[in-house]
Amino acid sequence: MKGYLLYLFFLCSGVSACTAETKTVLMPQPAIPGQSDGVIDTGYTHAVLKANGAQNAYAQINGVLGGTAEETPDCSHPSFGHHIREEFNAGLNEYVFAFYIHVHPDNDRCINFDRQRCEIKTYGPSPDSLKGFLGDRMIFRWKFRLDSGFQPSKGFTHIHQIKAGDGNDGAPIMTITPRYGSPDQLQIIHTGDTKATSLGVVKQVDLAPFKGTWIQAVEEITFGTHGSYRLILSRVSDGEVLLSYSNHDMDMWRSRTTFARPKWGIYRSLKDSTRLRDEKVLFADFEVEKKVK
Repeated sequence: MKGYLLYLFFLCSGVSACTAETKTVLMPQPAIPGQSDGVIDTGYTHAVLKANGAQNAYAQINGVLGGTAEETPDCSHPSFGHHIREEFNAGLNEYVFAFYIHVHPDNDRCINFDRQRCEIKTYGPSPDSLKGFLGDRMIFRWKFRLDSGFQPSKGFTHIHQIKAGDGNDGAPIMTITPRYGSPDQLQIIHTGDTKATSLGVVKQVDLAPFKGTWIQAVEEITFGTHGSYRLILSRVSDGEVLLSYSNHDMDMWRSRTTFARPKWGIYRSLKDSTRLRDEKVLFADFEVEKKVK
């Protein structure tokens, strides 16, 4: 079955701020678990962040996500310039976002020096449609590509996080985490509001199939103390599902928080930095959908 979706497109030109217009378009969507036809109804807001070859990726990102949505090591490595850029990718035949991180001298925003961060996020200044409030149902879609020689940290390497926006906002609620090992693993990790409601590693698979290829991620969340979480990671080239996880009763909220939000990029520990290498992680076609109440 095909259906019409309500899309919110953000149009950018150069370094100017993005503008938004609402369109109804007909296009297929990757299926969400529990939906037989893969079509999401029109009761959702839908925001898209798509690279367009802009010289200033930050301006384009901020025009969609709001505020200053990038967290980069630019201050510690000014000679490199922006650590998030846009480049044309032949595999997808479109422009994509390239996130760079260097073993030296990059750090975490000149604040923390035992780790490195190059991420984008939604947060306080972002539109409410891009933040998860108690009881909200949201769907996040994006593509990513790890290099064929990608090396995860012995400590942690997160390429996606769901975090509380305030309150008990230390550890992320969910992460997609490549993990050093024999062999290297890709882990899905859950941390609830308390130790008793934390599930830890809920899914773990070999990392090798995720290297050197484009991956489509589809993540569905209902935010609450008895919330739900669904994730599908599939290979773009042939649609093969490489990882899937679903839980319909898990702690997806934090005490004293007012909202939760997504983060994408690379955030890694410098523990045992001698085995790390400079990395470029590619991302494309970010979409945020939120059920209209």
